[in-house]
Amino acid sequence: MKTWLVATIIAAGLAALDSSAWAAPLQFPEIQTRNHQTHKYTCATGKILHVTYWNTANGQSFALVPVKGKPMLFVNTISASGAKYQAGSYTWWTKGPRADLYDAMSGANAPPILSDCVTIIR
Repeated sequence: MKTWLVATIIAAGLAALDSSAWAAPLQFPEIQTRNHQTHKYTCATGKILHVTYWNTANGQSFALVPVKGKPMLFVNTISASGAKYQAGSYTWWTKGPRADLYDAMSGANAPPILSDCVTIIR
């Protein structure tokens, strides 16, 4: 199993180095999505974000959030209030129609890197 993991990581690294590499869509047949929806947010800086949320049959949820111009897949984690999603050092925290994006690398008490993001009603 370790050999397979090492081979997969090496293959992914080599594919990342080759900008012309083609990758199939990411699929996990073991995780069945029930529904998904995309929300459009406008943040205090004027930045517009399109965030897609997926809910799964096993109770997990995911969010695809653009960070620094690149989409990142966030996984729902425990929160005292609202919905909290994690991807690497980033946290996307929603409470009702509002959301903030944090970067843990900025420090424990650092302000959000995107704040006061509010869902735009269509």
